[in-house]
Amino acid sequence: MNQYIIEGGFPINGTIRASGNKNAALPCVAAALLTDEPVILRNIPDIEDVQVMLAVYRSFGGRVESLGPNSCRMSLGDIKTSEIPREHARKIRASILFAGPLLARTGRVVMPPPGGDVIGRRRLDTHFLALTELGAEVCMKEAFIFTAPALRGADIFLDEASVTATENALMAAVLAKGKTILTNAASEPHVQDLCRMLNAMGARIEGIGSNILTIRGVPKLGGCDFEIGADFMEVGSFIGLAAVTGGDLFIEGPRVQDMRAAKNAFRKLGIAWEHEGEIIHVPKNQVMEVNCDLGGMIPKIDDAPWPGFPPDLTSIITVVATQVQGTVLVHEKMFESRMFFVDKLIGMGARIVLCDPHRAVVSGPSKLTASELHSPDVRAGMAMVIAAMCAQGTSVIRNVYQIERGYEDLVKRLSSLGGRINADEEFEPLPEA
Repeated sequence: MNQYIIEGGFPINGTIRASGNKNAALPCVAAALLTDEPVILRNIPDIEDVQVMLAVYRSFGGRVESLGPNSCRMSLGDIKTSEIPREHARKIRASILFAGPLLARTGRVVMPPPGGDVIGRRRLDTHFLALTELGAEVCMKEAFIFTAPALRGADIFLDEASVTATENALMAAVLAKGKTILTNAASEPHVQDLCRMLNAMGARIEGIGSNILTIRGVPKLGGCDFEIGADFMEVGSFIGLAAVTGGDLFIEGPRVQDMRAAKNAFRKLGIAWEHEGEIIHVPKNQVMEVNCDLGGMIPKIDDAPWPGFPPDLTSIITVVATQVQGTVLVHEKMFESRMFFVDKLIGMGARIVLCDPHRAVVSGPSKLTASELHSPDVRAGMAMVIAAMCAQGTSVIRNVYQIERGYEDLVKRLSSLGGRINADEEFEPLPEA
């Protein structure tokens, strides 16, 4: 397993192109199961999570052919098995996204409990609610077993605006008989991408971008050629990195409309950017000072379902706040363990009070010093990279597998911008005699 060696104190300058949206690529890979015709995916990020999803697709008898960097052709005639391999399921939570397509194509799914980031309790109940409303029966033993001889449309109100549950319900409903109305649906850009891909395959989905989706089932879907949008989580990470290192950065390819909530949050920290077309420019010499609320009150940055501030950027905004003059409250509402990584930032010299599992008060600016760190999940891992790149000295980050699940070729890309970051083989210490 590799580790990152990072020498801090060097600004990030230059131009970088945003990768494809990880959270769109994963359901789009799963959606390729819905047809026996070829599907071409473009701008698909070359990251660990995508490779695992493609491995699951192959386990059903699918073929994946590279068409060059970040593009592939997927094809699958008859599905050989409806069981998701346990060794892949435990690596990635998104393995649950195969439940909807498999039900629609074969009427049966055997799904081991999914793995993924350890950021607190992550409910599966909403998936079960949606699929059972569409006619599936669920048996819970060592694995979850779904059966549905015939899916039928339904009027479904999701008990939470879950992204993956919305995606599973969509992929099951497009081949269900009749009309499905999905209320309290997630509407994030990656959900919108999945809807657009399904419509390109012949599905009939209305209300894209809203929290009420209407799906009229069709008997069969065809192939498509679909390009995945830019990863706005990655874009937000690079904006924060440029600001705290004092760099001047151009980011190519983002959908600027996807960055509006993030722009409001960064503005509270005195960080701004300009855009022209699909290019974002983060200039150097940012103000880097908290903008207080009316009356001089401490401002709050809190996450919310789309179009609110994305939960996956709370780790990033927290480390950025350590370098900003003033005090801010960061409130992460969705996952009770996501904020626990701040103890590592405190060890580096950050002034943070963790009020409870969801809220942290950050006062800055703090001079961070290099440290040995361990990445607990994708976003906290990237937050540690940002902390190390603005700290004094040389830091070591271990368990970078977690980071590379979501960020493509990070070492090479950041090095090209002037970052002092290297990947080095991590050796296990010899046991004591």
